[in-house]
Amino acid sequence: MKKLLLALVLAVAPVVSFAAGAVHHVAFHVDENDAALMNLVLNNAQNVSQFYASIGDEVEIEIIAYGPGLNMYLPESPVKDRIAQMSLAMPNMTLSACGNTMAKMAEKAGHDITLLPEATVVPAGVVRLIELQEQGWAYIRP
Repeated sequence: MKKLLLALVLAVAPVVSFAAGAVHHVAFHVDENDAALMNLVLNNAQNVSQFYASIGDEVEIEIIAYGPGLNMYLPESPVKDRIAQMSLAMPNMTLSACGNTMAKMAEKAGHDITLLPEATVVPAGVVRLIELQEQGWAYIRP
């Protein structure tokens, strides 16, 4: 009887731990200088956040930009106002900028590159995506 009870508890334990209050992790990839694509990513991030909040779960979202996608994090970005608004409304969203891309852009421009204040530099965008996937984050490439 004790073995049966123990087996039942062990079988149900994983379901109970995921029932409510789980924390999800989602990484979005942006590598194109395209406002429509960036708006799609921001829409997806907002929808994911709202969905998990509606069922009592939490979600951490990281949007990693590199290559031409890094233009979406520059002060002249066509989505800068939306990024500022969403960053205030969604503290669970992080914007990561590729340090390798920034260095190449600075070299080409002949001066340092300034990012939106909401963006944080990571050494390499692709490596950041690898690290997050190795930690079990879901990976979305729109």
